[in-house]
Amino acid sequence: MEPILVYGFPAGSSMGLVAALEWLGKPYRLCRVDMFGEMREPSYARINARHETPVLITDAGSPLSETMAIAAWLEARDDERRISFAPRSAEADRMHQIMAYVNTGFTSAFGPLWAAMEMEELTPQTKEALRAFGRDAVIERHDRLEAMVGDGPFLLGERPTLADGVLVGVARWLDYHEVASPERWPKLAEIRRRIEADPAVAYALALESGEDAGGSGACLGHVPLHEVIERYGK
Repeated sequence: MEPILVYGFPAGSSMGLVAALEWLGKPYRLCRVDMFGEMREPSYARINARHETPVLITDAGSPLSETMAIAAWLEARDDERRISFAPRSAEADRMHQIMAYVNTGFTSAFGPLWAAMEMEELTPQTKEALRAFGRDAVIERHDRLEAMVGDGPFLLGERPTLADGVLVGVARWLDYHEVASPERWPKLAEIRRRIEADPAVAYALALESGEDAGGSGACLGHVPLHEVIERYGK
C-alpha cells in the first residue's frame, strides 16, 4: 500500500511534510484533519494517543507519529536523494542538526502563543503574560536559526530538503501570531520566500486550505479520517 500522511489544518506544521512527499516523488495518499475538531475526538487516539498531527500510516499499515520519526522514515526511502543526503555524510549530519533544532526549540517557542490563543479559560492577564513570554522566545529562537544557516538559497544549499519541509510548516507562525516582521532576519526571510514559492509548497498550502490543486501526480488522493482510523487504528 501507499503511505498515508494525516495532516492538520489550519496552519499545521505537517504542511511541510506534504511538500516533502511531493519532492520525494513516490506514490502517497493524504488525510486532511481539522485540528480544532476531528483531531480532538476520542477515536483519534487510535492513531495518535497524543491527539496531534502529523501521523504517517506506513506502507506496512502502522501509524507513525512525531515529525522527526516521519522525516527519518522518508529519508530512509529517498533512494535518489531528492530530499536528503548520503548516509553518514557531513551534509546529512547538518540536515539532522537543523531539523532537530527547528522541531524542538524553534517550534516549542510558539507554545505560549498558541496557549494564549486557544485556552479560553485563561484570564486576560495570564494571556498577555503568555504572549509576552512567547514573543521573546520566538525572537530569540529566530536569532539563533539566522546565525545557523548559510548563504545558500535553501537551508542546506541549492535545493530544498527535508529540513526546508520541516521549517516551512512552522515558520509562517511568525506571521500568524504577528510577532515581528520576517525581514528582521534577512537570511531566513529569503529562504522562506524561496521555499514558499516552490510548486510543492503551493500545492500543500492549497490542499490545507481545502482547495482543489494539481500537484506532481505522486498524490493518489485523500482518504477520509474515519476510514484511516477504522482500518489502521489500534
